[in-house]
Amino acid sequence: MNRRSTARCCLLGLVLACVTAATAATAAQAAFAPGAPALEPGAPALEPGAQVLRPHFELQIEAPAPLDAFLLRHAELQRLRHLPDLSRPELERLLQQAPDNLRDLLATQGYFAPTVHIDWIERGADVALVRIRVEPGTPTRVWQWQLRIEGDACTHPLADQVCQQIEAGWGLPVGQVFTQAAWSNAKAGALRLLTQRLYPRARIAHSLADIDPETHQAHLHLVLDSGAPHFFGPIEVEGALRHDAELARRLVRLAGVRPGLAYDAQRLLAAQQRLLDSGYYASAFVLLDPESADPLAQPVLVRVREVLLQQVVAGIGTSTVHGLRLSLEYTHQRLPVIGWRGVTRLLTERDTTWVGQELRAPVDERGWQWIASGLAQQQRDPGRRTDSEQLRLGRSEADLRLERSLFVQYDQSRSHDLGAALDVTSARALSANFAWSRNNFDDPSNPRRGHGLAAELGAGVTLAAQRLPYVRARLRGQALWPLTADPHGASRLVSRWDVGAIWAATDAPIPDSQRFLAGGSHSVRGYAQREIGVARASGNGVDAGRLLVAASLEWLRPIAWGEQPRAWESALFVDAGAVADRLSDLQARIGIGAGLRFNSPVGPLQADLAYGLDNRRWNLHLSVGFTF
Repeated sequence: MNRRSTARCCLLGLVLACVTAATAATAAQAAFAPGAPALEPGAPALEPGAQVLRPHFELQIEAPAPLDAFLLRHAELQRLRHLPDLSRPELERLLQQAPDNLRDLLATQGYFAPTVHIDWIERGADVALVRIRVEPGTPTRVWQWQLRIEGDACTHPLADQVCQQIEAGWGLPVGQVFTQAAWSNAKAGALRLLTQRLYPRARIAHSLADIDPETHQAHLHLVLDSGAPHFFGPIEVEGALRHDAELARRLVRLAGVRPGLAYDAQRLLAAQQRLLDSGYYASAFVLLDPESADPLAQPVLVRVREVLLQQVVAGIGTSTVHGLRLSLEYTHQRLPVIGWRGVTRLLTERDTTWVGQELRAPVDERGWQWIASGLAQQQRDPGRRTDSEQLRLGRSEADLRLERSLFVQYDQSRSHDLGAALDVTSARALSANFAWSRNNFDDPSNPRRGHGLAAELGAGVTLAAQRLPYVRARLRGQALWPLTADPHGASRLVSRWDVGAIWAATDAPIPDSQRFLAGGSHSVRGYAQREIGVARASGNGVDAGRLLVAASLEWLRPIAWGEQPRAWESALFVDAGAVADRLSDLQARIGIGAGLRFNSPVGPLQADLAYGLDNRRWNLHLSVGFTF
């Protein structure tokens, strides 16, 4: 082709491009001109306004709740209607595609045969209303579902229980409305149950949701391939610098991760938590070695980062109950010679000053450890000051849900009447004690349901001129019951109770640290800390008593704005408690009130305003974290 022919072709192409552009512009104007065909049968024609290049429109969707809010939130028109460079031709294209977009959205909610009508209503030269009317039709429900597990799980005897759990926990039973989210969750839930026990490499081999839009029925098929069974192999520790690697192995074995046992993801999580709770490690990860090719002895990798050998922590704070609070803590993770952890604590606040020392040995192969501690405290109450000392030696075992301890304890207390120079009371005692607690909360730091129980039992003898025996017992419980299935979080009831008693001769001098007082943030709100006790004969303050009864009932309800769940909760509560030396002298002190909760990563932040019906005073109680 010569140069003249080339120039002639370029000129012809330029003419054709201009004609095409002019034709497209005319078609776009005609689409928005009076008498133009409606987007949907029966929809009104668009008013003049083709000269407006940046139209603004409002979107209104009429559909049964909650589909109206769902469609309005996810419709493509809603997402694009604020674009600054949206032209009329582009808007026409979006309106033409809107019915398909809405039908796709409705299909995810189980509606596969909807009817969609779109109307355009002019409200000015450059403002319009797009009204979409949706008739979703009959929802599609699960007609039948079939789950098949292939691979080793078909024959392995340890897999029977896992397969039964998968079938029993299937998330889309017959009769339930089919949605894409529910279908995805059902598949993920079935696979998760299989990968958590014995088969960490399980996968989805085939899945099919066969939808019949005419009969509104869903036929579901899912095939899981279990793969080979996995068993724990040797435990390999990385990052052990200051402490022997055997300490980490011992903690992991105590959590149930032992060579030869079948793989269990919950055991790995328990081992990881046990390492963190030990206090020796700042971070810990427990996982299977991904590079190992032997599923019958899969190595367990334990990657830890140890805390500093010595730590000093200082704190300052304030509260409505205790006033200014100063604290200092020094920790040595491995004391010279004995190799135990030593923790020294000092605390002072408005009414209390104490200093304590605790020594803990590393846990042994059975999970027990030796503990030795000492505490000296001065408590200042109205009209009285109490000095006390406590020494303890024993062994304890702590797990995620169970704690046990056996110890011998020495207690001594001296109470001083601030109006007299001589001691009012002096008492010493030696006792042998057993403490036990178990919890079944769904979350250890911020539970929504579950229960816990704790018991203490001790037998001792006073060390006065006359040796008098005594028995001390205490029982505490807490339970949480969800009341609703609210999408923003279930409202729930929280019940707490605390009962304690000392059996001894009437004249037996029992130290204050062994007796009971009530009142405060975690007891009877509406009363100050240690305000509920046995009234003194002088009428100035109270003493600790030999009997304690306390109970609390609280209603928690989530606070939500809009459709998103919030971390805030409201609380209404009633507390009651009594302390006495004789059963006939028990008189309940009642507090009522309301509060707010904020569910933070470290646990609930609580603010309660309570009114004491007996002292006729308001008290503000602030606390952090879940306490059992």
